[in-house]
Amino acid sequence: MLLRAFAFLTLVAPAPAALNIMPLKDVRAGMKATGRTVFSGGTVETFQAEILGILENVGPRQSIILARLSGGPLEHTGVMQGMSGSPVYVEGKLIGAVALAFPGAKDPIAGIRPIEEMLALDTLPAAPAQRPSAPLADLAALFPAAPHQPAGDIRQGDMRLVEVSNPVSFSGFTSGTIEQFAPRLREYGLEPRQGISLGGASSLQMGDPSRLEPGSMISVQLMTGDMSAGADGTLTAIDGNRMYAFGHRFLAIGPTSLPFTRSEVLTLLANVNTSFKISAAKELMGVISQDRSTAVTGTLGTMASLVPLDIDVRESGRAVTSYHVNIVNDRFLSPFLLQMATFSAIDATQRSAGAFSIGIKGAIEFENRPAPVEIGGAYAGDNAVTMQAAVSTAIPLAYIMQGGFDSLRLKRIRLTIDAVNSKRELDIASVFISRREVKPGDTVELTVMLEGENGGELARAVQYTIPAGTGPGLLNFTVADGAQTSLAELRQIIMTTASSPDQLLANVSRIRPGDKAYVRVWRPEPAWAVRGEELRDPPPSVALVLGAAQSLPQNRNSKITELIIDSGGSLVTGSKTVQVEVKP
Repeated sequence: MLLRAFAFLTLVAPAPAALNIMPLKDVRAGMKATGRTVFSGGTVETFQAEILGILENVGPRQSIILARLSGGPLEHTGVMQGMSGSPVYVEGKLIGAVALAFPGAKDPIAGIRPIEEMLALDTLPAAPAQRPSAPLADLAALFPAAPHQPAGDIRQGDMRLVEVSNPVSFSGFTSGTIEQFAPRLREYGLEPRQGISLGGASSLQMGDPSRLEPGSMISVQLMTGDMSAGADGTLTAIDGNRMYAFGHRFLAIGPTSLPFTRSEVLTLLANVNTSFKISAAKELMGVISQDRSTAVTGTLGTMASLVPLDIDVRESGRAVTSYHVNIVNDRFLSPFLLQMATFSAIDATQRSAGAFSIGIKGAIEFENRPAPVEIGGAYAGDNAVTMQAAVSTAIPLAYIMQGGFDSLRLKRIRLTIDAVNSKRELDIASVFISRREVKPGDTVELTVMLEGENGGELARAVQYTIPAGTGPGLLNFTVADGAQTSLAELRQIIMTTASSPDQLLANVSRIRPGDKAYVRVWRPEPAWAVRGEELRDPPPSVALVLGAAQSLPQNRNSKITELIIDSGGSLVTGSKTVQVEVKP
């Protein structure tokens, strides 16, 4: 059951006077300015700034105001992570927000984002545009690598004026998880820190937005509950019930719906590279609706829709712990957060080194779909098993959420993780068939030998009756693991996009888990891909039309049926094929 996050609360801050801004064209070098930010607790304090000049056209129709900051602790700390968004005023008029700095610089020189560029976000579309689904073949694109140089970097000779990183406070995660994902987070301009959790779902209460003012510390909440994550920054301006913050992108994900809280600073930590604020999130204040290159903006007094994520962890069949988490409902962030949560839950078992096996069973539920989508698999090995399991679990969610169908509304995600301190892996060693020649109506028996470590063996037998009307010729029985069977099943649609929500979900359901062997009965008959489905042995007239319309060659591995062999929960690997000849 979702949090009461669907309801929009009417509580909003009293509407202040219209923003009093100074256009960039009126800003001059030598001007004295005043900034506002939080150095301790929740009290907004002032600092000073001297305008040094304007860096024009540093980005597409973007300029940066260069300023030297002073006052408070800034001579000791320099420009700090968490200051991004701090408003700067000249003669009481808002000129922009602290957004960029020179890494490792001795002097607190900052780049100020002009307020006009931040306010321009109001002209952009507020709702995500529907996008075509990503092909299954392009799974790497579902977890895109961040650019080596963040988009907000500005080269000045040998120095870089970069976006002031947003410190991200993580709670409830293992240290191994933070270390594993830290490089990727840093590439996106996020700096992982140990944080203080908001606690369980019951603590997600709406606060009074009137407590916020320009310069207040805020935290964009990505995940709450037994695991939590929030990115800190500073509120730049309030206009009615609209807010503007950061002065640069958060993740540049465009239209979104991310909850944010008021935060309080516990202490400042000076660092020779980049100093930062250590803060704790408090009550909810509203929703971030736009995440663009120049700012984030949103609405006060509203609540975002969060997706419950329940993870039960068992070791050798014995229940160990459960995690109850709420993650943001976002096409890019939700799969990434699911990946992190899954990794941490497995890593917490302290069994991620050496011989290790993981079994995952779960489901993705939707608001407007009666049946959930089953996900999961089996993983075994001596290293990197935890990451393999985490990525494989998140890929179906990424494929669904990036499918371009807004009618698929997430309701809940459930996972059960079984961890075993041994390598439970079986290889398809051999396949025996009871007879080599058959007629329609005959029954053949296949015996599959599965072999594991230390001489372990497992024999499984299945029977198949040759259907009446089967034509003469070779009939193939391929016994393969889940990955190879999935590839064979999806070969016709792997380079195409889904044309409907039903087809999208059907594609996901075709991904086989790895804890079984699959007997694929097939023969070489012409087949074609039609709207993502396989059309076997069409009439000659239809084949001619399809051949003229499709550039892909005919698929000559046309499946007749599929049988499943249970492995007792072990990972199955390998593939073997045997044949029988069908006689008239």
